[in-house]
Amino acid sequence: MTYLEREQGFLIVLSGPSGAGKNTIVNELRKRLDGISYSVSVTTRPPGQGEIDGVHYDFITCDEFREMQKAGELLEWATVYGNLYGTPRKFIEIMTARGYDVILDIDIQGAKQIKNSWPAGIFVFLMPPSMSELRRRICVRGRDSEDAIDIRSRLAWDELQAVFDYDYVIINNNLDEAVDNLRAIITAERSKVRRCNLLGFIGNLKGQPCNFSG
Repeated sequence: MTYLEREQGFLIVLSGPSGAGKNTIVNELRKRLDGISYSVSVTTRPPGQGEIDGVHYDFITCDEFREMQKAGELLEWATVYGNLYGTPRKFIEIMTARGYDVILDIDIQGAKQIKNSWPAGIFVFLMPPSMSELRRRICVRGRDSEDAIDIRSRLAWDELQAVFDYDYVIINNNLDEAVDNLRAIITAERSKVRRCNLLGFIGNLKGQPCNFSG
């Protein structure tokens, strides 16, 4: 697909309750859509099963996290289930300035902060098809204790109310459909007139010959 030239990329914030499938959908989206950069969050929690440092998260110490806070290097940060999570600001600023769109998947606390600090972002809420399915997905991950699973399940009810603060909502009942819906949202946002360098494009058209046959 051909897109009009853009001088500035934009930020897509994918959020939703724990277990909604945010990371899985982002990974699939990056296989199906060009021009997307992924913002890797930092966290003080230990890596889960199969997680790779620098790929899924940048796993850092509490002291390192506090230093980033003091230096103003985090676009947002939050304490989630006793661990610190944050989004580095510099990567997003650099990539969007180069014309790339940046996607990040974060919890609802973090999304609220970004809504204030980066209001031009596109905010997408990922909704589970049911609460029983949400709990099943959390269990399948295999990195949470039974008590932690209970806490996440209870908090999810309150987190679902945040959907009304978002621009778009996607129900993650089928992975392919959910990814296609997210891709459609980003494609539509890329085609907005205010994002495109239309003067340059029209200027190029003006210099081209018009050959009509009737």
